[in-house]
Amino acid sequence: MGFYENHVLPRLIDLGCGTSPISKQRQKVVPRAEGRVLEVGMGSGLNIPFYDPSRIELVWGLEPSEGMRRRARERVAAAPFEIRWLDLPGEEVPLDDDSVDTVLLTYTLCTIPDFRAALSQMRRVLKPGGQLLFSEHGAAPDASVRRWQDRVNPIWKRFTGGCNINREVPAALEEMGFRIDELDTMYLPGTPRIAAFQYWGHATPA
Repeated sequence: MGFYENHVLPRLIDLGCGTSPISKQRQKVVPRAEGRVLEVGMGSGLNIPFYDPSRIELVWGLEPSEGMRRRARERVAAAPFEIRWLDLPGEEVPLDDDSVDTVLLTYTLCTIPDFRAALSQMRRVLKPGGQLLFSEHGAAPDASVRRWQDRVNPIWKRFTGGCNINREVPAALEEMGFRIDELDTMYLPGTPRIAAFQYWGHATPA
C-alpha cells in the first residue's frame, strides 16, 4: 500500500465522513446496535461515540486499512466497551456462522470491490433473528443525477479509496438474502448532489 493510500487517504476519509450531516445519519442507526456487533469498515472509529454502551457486549471492527486503524487508536482506546480488530477486507469475515447479533454498515458498502461476496459473509455470520443496520450513499432516483453519477464514478473512485457513488444499496441487500424492514432516503444537505443520496434503515435475514 502506497503513501497516499496509507497516510493521505485515511485523513481525507476521516474528514469527509466526519461532517455534521453524516454524523447525524450515524446517530440514526448506530445506537440501535446491540449484543455482539460486527462493524464492517470501522475505518477511523467515527461510529464509536454513537454506540449505546449498555446494549453492547463486544464490537468486532473489520478494517483492512492499516492507516485507518492507526487513525482510530484514540477512539478505540476511549471506548467504554471491548473492540477487537479484524484486519481483513469485507469479503473475508473470520467469524463463525450465526455468531453476530448486529451487523453495522455505515458508508462502507460503496468501497468493497466484491460487495455481493461481502454481504454473503455478513448474512452467514448474522444470527437468525439478528439485525443489519445500515446508512449508506448510492444511486439517486433522479435520472439527471444518476446520469452524472455514472459519468463521474470511474474518476471519483480512483481518488476516494474505491468509493462508488452509483450502487443500488437496497437491491444489493435484498439480492444477498436480507429483508428490508425499514428504509428511509433523502439527499444529504451540504453534500455534492452526485454523492448525496442516502439510504438508511434496518434489515433482517430473509
